[in-house]
Amino acid sequence: MVRLPCPLLLLLPLLRVSAATPEPCQIDDEDVRCVCNFTHPQPDWSSALQCVAAVEVEIRGGGRSLDEFLLKSASANPKQYADMLKALRLRRLTVGAARVPAQILALVLHALGFSRLKELTLEDLEVTGQVPPPLQETPGPALTTLRLRNVSWATGGAWLGELQQWLQPSLKVLKVAQASSLAFPCAQLRAFPALTTLDLSDNPGLGERGLTAALCPRKFPALEDLALRNAGVETPSGVCAALAGAGVQPHRLDLSHNSLRATAAGARECVWPAALSSLNLSFAELEQVPKGLPPKLTVLDLSCNKLNRAPRPEELPAVDDLTLEGNPYMDPEALQHQEDPMASGVVPPCARSALTMGVSGTLALLQGARGFA
Repeated sequence: MVRLPCPLLLLLPLLRVSAATPEPCQIDDEDVRCVCNFTHPQPDWSSALQCVAAVEVEIRGGGRSLDEFLLKSASANPKQYADMLKALRLRRLTVGAARVPAQILALVLHALGFSRLKELTLEDLEVTGQVPPPLQETPGPALTTLRLRNVSWATGGAWLGELQQWLQPSLKVLKVAQASSLAFPCAQLRAFPALTTLDLSDNPGLGERGLTAALCPRKFPALEDLALRNAGVETPSGVCAALAGAGVQPHRLDLSHNSLRATAAGARECVWPAALSSLNLSFAELEQVPKGLPPKLTVLDLSCNKLNRAPRPEELPAVDDLTLEGNPYMDPEALQHQEDPMASGVVPPCARSALTMGVSGTLALLQGARGFA
C-alpha cells in the first residue's frame, strides 16, 4: 500500500526565500484570513506557511500544473502529523486556478481528514487522472459545505462518486456551478444522508434532462433546498417530473433566472412535492402565471417577470407571501429596464440583480480562462 504524505510536507522540498519575489501570501492582522496567489514564474511556496494560524485560507496556483509536488514529495504517514493538523484553526479552505493531478487531490483530502476543516471550495481547476480509492484506516474531512465552480474532471460524471469516497457522510451543503458533467453514474454514488441543500445554479446546459441524470434516486433523502438558477430549465413541469422520478421532496425550490415557457397542451400534469412551501420564479421571463402551480405555498416569488396584468385569484395558489414587484403591469418601465439595465442613470432592483448575475458569470469565465492561459 502506498502511504500518502501530509500536504504540508509537499512544501518542504520547495522551501526557499527570495527577496526579489513578491510576497504571494498575505494574512490579515487578526490571523483570520490568509490569501495566497502564486502567479510568479518561480513562486515562493514557503510563503504559505504564514497561513498556518488562519481560520480561512485561499490558495490560487496561477494556472500552473501541480505535477512537481507528486515528483518531489516523499512518502510519509500523515498519522505522524495528526496532532498538528488537529491543532490548526483552519475551518474554510479555497483552492483554485491550477491543474491538479487526482492523486494530489487525494493527498490533500487524506491529510485534511485529521483537521477540523468544515468548508472546502474548489474553483477553476482541471483535475487530471482518476481519484484513487481512499485508505481504509483514515476517513476524509468531515465537511459540512462543499463548493465547486468551473472544475473539470478527466473521469467525466464519475467525479462525484470518486470524490465522495474521500468525504465523511456529514455534508449538508453541496454547490456545483459551471460543471463539466453532472450526469452521475447513480450505481457508483452513495447516498448523502445529511445533505439538506443542493445548488446546481449557473449550469445553463443542464435543463430538465440533465437534472434527471443528476438527481439520482434515493441519494438525497434529507434534501430541503434545491436551487436551479440559470440552469437551462424551460418548464416547471419538467422539473417537477425530475423531482418525482428521483423521489426528492424539497421544501424550497429556486427556478429563478431561467427562460420558462408555458407547458404544452396535453402535457402530463405536474405533481409537486408535498413538502414544497417556497417557490422562486423571479427573472423567468414569464408573460403569464404558469398553470399547475402547487395548490398551497408559504412563499411565491413572481417578481421581475413580464406579466402585463395582475394575476387572477384562480391562477394563484393559496399563498401567504406573494411577490410581484418588477412586472410591467405594476411598473411600465420595468420591462425596459430588464432588457436594457443601462437605459437610465437609475438602475432599479430587478435590473441590478440581472446585471449582477451576468457580470458575475462573465468574471468567473474570464478568471478561468486567465488561469489556464
